[in-house]
Amino acid sequence: MSNPQLEIQLIAAIVAVACAIPGVFLVLRKMALISDAISHSILPGIVIGFFITQDLNSPLLILFAALTGVITVILVEVIQKTGLVKEDTAIGLVFPTMFSIGVILIAKNANDIHLDVDAVLLGELAFAPFDRMLISGMDMGPKSLWVMGGVLLVSITLLILFFKELKVSTFDVGLSSALGFSPVVLHYGLMSVSSITIVGAFDAVGAILVVALMIAPAATAYLLTNDLKRMLVLSVVFGVFSAIAGYWLAHLLDASISGSMTTVLGIVFLLVYLLAPKKGLISVLYRQKQQRTEVSLITFLLHLNNHSEKSERHINHLQEHINWQKVRSKSVVDLALKNNMITIDNNIVSLTKKGKEFTGKALDYILTNRDDKIENIKDDFFLFRG
Repeated sequence: MSNPQLEIQLIAAIVAVACAIPGVFLVLRKMALISDAISHSILPGIVIGFFITQDLNSPLLILFAALTGVITVILVEVIQKTGLVKEDTAIGLVFPTMFSIGVILIAKNANDIHLDVDAVLLGELAFAPFDRMLISGMDMGPKSLWVMGGVLLVSITLLILFFKELKVSTFDVGLSSALGFSPVVLHYGLMSVSSITIVGAFDAVGAILVVALMIAPAATAYLLTNDLKRMLVLSVVFGVFSAIAGYWLAHLLDASISGSMTTVLGIVFLLVYLLAPKKGLISVLYRQKQQRTEVSLITFLLHLNNHSEKSERHINHLQEHINWQKVRSKSVVDLALKNNMITIDNNIVSLTKKGKEFTGKALDYILTNRDDKIENIKDDFFLFRG
């Protein structure tokens, strides 16, 4: 492995970690689209910063860009609070306007210098190792590595210092205010960190990959856990894994590095979306099938409880009377037998003592319509687990 290859992967991994931290809170606060808005709307801040400093490498560009990102968030919230449009519409109004202002500023005032949309908005990770930081003629390594390393250090420090405040304000704004944590200050602090992270990252990896690294790992982790600390760790793991795996996929296919990393992020999310134990699509569909079978079981047992005559309890008559298909009838009868709620003698179905007790509790649930009771019934009678 060559030195540039190692540096590319290291930069990608650090960017992934730096993006994952604010990304988790953006996803939990249902503000994922803000990252895309910020990544485009900071363009006028970068251009204005360049006009003042006349230096594309000046750290003031990051400051001006971050300030523009915060202004974008403020404008979105102001428009949203009017009640005339929703948040997604407000974002769709603000960031194209901000981006267009930046494009106009470049077109009118920066035609004769190396400053264009590609230069300030799009990055190419393959070129990042060639943009070196030189101090007194000494090569200190890729500039992106130092910039993102500094951003990551700041993010981790702020996370450690304000973790409790961020956690409370994210899940309960009212409690945050009652405890003396200003939700407004924390909100704009998070937006500032997000803006700085995006600005620092997209010069190396590109705007699209920045958004993907900020949202996809956090969204993937959200499907696997309800614990904030665990979600942060999983988000970092998914981000770093996708960055490294994406690089080698690009190397194998001779394709875009950023595109390959984003593709891996999408594949990882898709796999977790389908296979997550609790929130995955397959798991959800399976539970829904179980719930339909459980409802059918209750219907079946109530029918038996209401009819004492044998003709009404004949197994063939039940299928005709309740109007179920043969496969569904068999699954319900098998579940009832598995849980020892019925007996079958000469094709006549009868409730056991356990079946009668279950039916009584089921009737109580139907009459009270309390969700907690049905869960207790399942636990007591081991549906699908007996």
